[in-house]
Amino acid sequence: MNWKKLQNGSDIRGVALEGVIGEDVNLTSEVAQVLGKSFVQWLLNFTSLTNVSIAVGTDSRISGTALKNAFITGMCQTGAKVVDCGLASTPAMFMTTVSGEKATTAGVMITASHLPFNRNGFKFFTNKGGLDKKDITEILRIAEIEKSTTNSDNYTIDTWNFIDEYSIFLGDYIRNKANIVSNFKNPLQGLKIIVDAGNGAGGFFASKVLDRLGADTNGSQFLEPDGNFPNHVPNPEDKVAMRSICDAVIREKADLGVIFDTDVDRSAIVDSKGNPVNRNALIALISAVILQEHPESTIVTDSITSDGLTKFIEEELKGKHHRFQRGYKNVINESINLNTLGEESWLAIETSGHAALKENYFLDDGAYLVAKLLVEMAKLNSNGCKLTDLIEKLEQPYESKEYRFTILEEDFANYGKRILAELEKKINHQDGWEVVSPNYEGLRVRCTSSNEEGWFLLRMSLHDPVMPLNIESNIEGGVEIIATKLELLLQNFHGLKTSVLKF
Repeated sequence: MNWKKLQNGSDIRGVALEGVIGEDVNLTSEVAQVLGKSFVQWLLNFTSLTNVSIAVGTDSRISGTALKNAFITGMCQTGAKVVDCGLASTPAMFMTTVSGEKATTAGVMITASHLPFNRNGFKFFTNKGGLDKKDITEILRIAEIEKSTTNSDNYTIDTWNFIDEYSIFLGDYIRNKANIVSNFKNPLQGLKIIVDAGNGAGGFFASKVLDRLGADTNGSQFLEPDGNFPNHVPNPEDKVAMRSICDAVIREKADLGVIFDTDVDRSAIVDSKGNPVNRNALIALISAVILQEHPESTIVTDSITSDGLTKFIEEELKGKHHRFQRGYKNVINESINLNTLGEESWLAIETSGHAALKENYFLDDGAYLVAKLLVEMAKLNSNGCKLTDLIEKLEQPYESKEYRFTILEEDFANYGKRILAELEKKINHQDGWEVVSPNYEGLRVRCTSSNEEGWFLLRMSLHDPVMPLNIESNIEGGVEIIATKLELLLQNFHGLKTSVLKF
């Protein structure tokens, strides 16, 4: 068993079901049981406690129940106290660790986010937040040497329908923060808001949050959990998924559409005209809210955000935009680090929809992000304004495209570093191109020629032998011109497959 292969950054992920050619199952019930024991051992070492309690939940994946049962068995055999939370969201499982007298030592979510139906995995939390990459490495190291010892086969498992308590928390937050005196109990009355859960775990938000706040949620779609994901991939970055919720908003004449990923740690919204508010637009919108509350503070984003977003945050909102590395944990940890250094930062957000707020434990929570926006929507609606009025001055690029180059060399990491280093030297002699500094990931270049007016970022993938390339331009045809020029500069790197640039 190659335990290291189960690590995916700060999560564990693997193939849990057969059915996809070339993908062998490596996350079985037997493996999950060992992981349960290993996590308890890690937790005992981490906390120095002698008794620990752990809450466990799943999303709607077909393999979730079997993996959960095996994982729970492994934990219980070590003597740990386990609470089964059933269908849950990833943010909710963190919240079990900070829920007053009932708080658990740790929370675990069984999910593989937006990945295909045959995948699954584990996300781990203590009251300090999500585990980091080094913690997952240690859990898997313990699993690799784990002996089949059993402390107890006599145990009971408590149940906790925590998603109900979490829904009440979100509803109370919206009521209290919106504080609509004329209609305190139902601040969303008169608004039609529809939800697309993609058959993941987010369907609760319509019935247990929005309905109770007076919103009309008729026309919401794919709320029922179904691990086959028969309608579309639950992913706010997926074009088919976004088209589906955009069409639904238009069809239902809704004021707002909300879409979640499978385990509800990411989200996006759609305005009343059916326009998606995701990626840079979503970052701009929540930044507008945060910088009203915390003027001149720093917004931390991943590396692929646009120049238009920077201009909006710094010139319109009078905040500071700090681009960092891809990876939601990288973005969150950087925001936390800035605060420790004395630089006020209340928001860490990726273009993928992962948004973590300082006021909410720096937890990336798609439902909390939407709740924060709904507070603002309720206030604006009471004054006859729209939520998207907040970003009417955001400049969007005329063209935007992402390419993915495959690295054919076995030592792909070092080959990628070599490409970036040599490309930077070439760009220093390229008229109209300027290397952007400071820059924390890959090579970002500003393209100032009159027929380009844009930028590109070439970087290494976090885990795979791939170099993603993002290009944006403010004029028609600019992306193609930048890409063609870049292809010439990369033509001598025969271990890099750049054929995707052919127009």
